[in-house]
Amino acid sequence: METYLFVKNGDEWFIDLPEYIEQGGNAGDLQMVDGADTMLDLMAERGTSVVLNISEEPFEGADVLVMTGKCDPSVGGAYYLMEKYNGREVNHRMWLCQVTEFVFGKLPERIFVKEEDASE
Repeated sequence: METYLFVKNGDEWFIDLPEYIEQGGNAGDLQMVDGADTMLDLMAERGTSVVLNISEEPFEGADVLVMTGKCDPSVGGAYYLMEKYNGREVNHRMWLCQVTEFVFGKLPERIFVKEEDASE
């Protein structure tokens, strides 16, 4: 399991991933768009940052993102569906870009996520 910080700058969400930039990645690639941004809005509850524990393996309290389709290689990334968040049905579709491949080394069929509690 890895922990990642997502930060809202104005109306835009970004993952804080300096190692992606250090390895030649484009800072614009770190912006969360096409559903990932609105999912972070839901998680942040009007806040400007979210810390998520993310894994390919299930873990206690995690919600699951299920891949619904890979994008053309010229676009990169894949679409995922989060059926439930914190026990509530949300059926939220989002695109996760090629940065997902950087994080996992591939596009996983399932990604497990849970907001990190402030007490952890």
